[in-house]
Order: sequence, then C-alpha cells, then structure tokens
Amino acid sequence: MDAPVMTSKKPRADAPKDAKIKKVGIIGAGQMGNGIAHVVALAGYDVVINDLKKEAVEKALVTIDKNMARQVAKGTIREADKGPALKRISYAPDFAALGDCDLVIEAATEDETVKRRIFVDLCPKLKKGALLASNTSSISITRLASTTDRAEDFIGMHFMNPVPLMELVELIRGIATEDETFATARTFVDSLGKKTAVSEDFPAFIVNRILLPMINEAVYTLYEGVGTVEAIDKAMKLGAHHPMGPLELADFIGLDTCLSVMQVLYEGLSDSKYRPCPLLVKYVEAGWLGRKTQRGFYDYRGEKPVPTR
Repeated sequence: MDAPVMTSKKPRADAPKDAKIKKVGIIGAGQMGNGIAHVVALAGYDVVINDLKKEAVEKALVTIDKNMARQVAKGTIREADKGPALKRISYAPDFAALGDCDLVIEAATEDETVKRRIFVDLCPKLKKGALLASNTSSISITRLASTTDRAEDFIGMHFMNPVPLMELVELIRGIATEDETFATARTFVDSLGKKTAVSEDFPAFIVNRILLPMINEAVYTLYEGVGTVEAIDKAMKLGAHHPMGPLELADFIGLDTCLSVMQVLYEGLSDSKYRPCPLLVKYVEAGWLGRKTQRGFYDYRGEKPVPTR
C-alpha cells in the first residue's frame, strides 16, 4: 500500500526456509498477488497461484518475469536465480489444487464479503495443519478468522506495495492466533528478506491507519479548493520531502482501495475524522481508480500524466 521508496534486502534463492513451509498457495493474481508470488518463489518456495481467470495468472507470470528481469539488470538478484524461481510458480485452477500447500495467502480484492466467501470455500480443501494468511490492509483478522475452520492457524500478513521493492510486512494476530502460528509466520517473512512490524488487530493496522487519513486529507484539500492536484503533490514532495505526492500515491494504490480502507476506519472507529472525502467517493463511482484504469487524480492515457483537476 505504500510508495515504492525502499528496497528490500537482496533476495536469495538459497535463503533458509522454514521447515514447516515448503509450498505456498496464493489466491489472487493481481498486483499484490503477483508481487507476493515473486518474492516467495525467489526465496526458494514452490508457489501456486489461483485466480478466477487463468488469463490473470498468465498475465501475472509475464509481469513477474519482467520485474525479475529488471532486478537482474539492477543487480539486486542473480540471473542464475531468475529462471529457477519462475519455474517454481504454477497455476492452481481451483481451491483443490491448493490442498497440499503448507501456507495459503489470500490476496484478493479489499472487500470483506469476497474474502469471507473465499475462506468458506477454501477451508474444506486445505490439509490439516495448513496455515492461512490474509494480505488484507485494513480488515479485522479476528473477524476473517471466524469464518474459517482454523482460527488458531490464521494470521494477517500485510505486504506493502510494490512487494518486490518494499521492505516491510505487517504481521497481525487475531484473538485466536496461536503463538506457534505467529512464530512460523515471522520466520517465513524473515526468509523472504523482509522485515516485520507487529500490529494489534485494530482497523487498518499501523501503516494504513497513518497513511490513508493523510491521503484522504489531501483529497479534502483538493475538494475544498485549497490547492490543485499539481500544487498539493508538489507541496508534499518539496515541502515534506515525500517521494510521491499523496494524490499520485492514491492513484498508485488504487482509489477503490483507498476508499475501502477509509470506510473500514470510519465504520470501525466511529470517528468523523475518518469520513471518506465525497470527492474520493465520486472518483470511485466514476470508475476513475487511478493507474490501473488509466484515470484518477491524473490522466495516464498520454505520454505523461496530466492532472484531472
């Protein structure tokens, strides 16, 4: 969910793996899912990706290939590790194909109804003792775990976007998460070359509890006419030394995701300071979701992004 400003430590295909985890399933082949598959495969784990459409997984594999090639060019991974890592990733046509996974990470859209339905359908297909994690960036881990048959083996594992570049993974325990599950998850994250921040199970956890209200306030600043898109982003980049302006960052994250997180904060904490800006709602209703739809606070259809307000 964050800006691509930090580089995680160099992944190694020979990184020490957690003995309890050898094969990892990922549900969702979008930006987060393919990024997680990327780093997990580079760390030496076998990976299977499930998505509603096979084409989405095929597209994800192309993206992973390109991103790994970019890492090779920059010297952050070895050319000799790229091919084997790609071969470790395969397509899971249904949840039954995840049945032999030791860990399954859900990386579907940030919609609680969708996630709960996935867990209800998935759990009967999993082997006994398999760990289950959600990459949710805001939704209660305790509540999600309650829809499964393994609340004690359920944990929040929130990767930052873009996953191959960002150092951090937030780990969030639900009320029923066992110590052993937490320890295994932490060891697994360490083996990916990532660092952990442990958050309590409160709405939006740590990163988004701080980041998204800032973005929402930037949208209010635009909505109230205090500044233009360009002025707001320039002010925060040059005045606060942020690598991306808040509206540019919102487009990168996805305005639908920004709105979902703000709604979780507003509903979960019942505080008016978290009320989503009406302009953010309007953009999402228009289908202007940012970079992924080519229009958001900037229009990306030309040679260079142009502010839309």
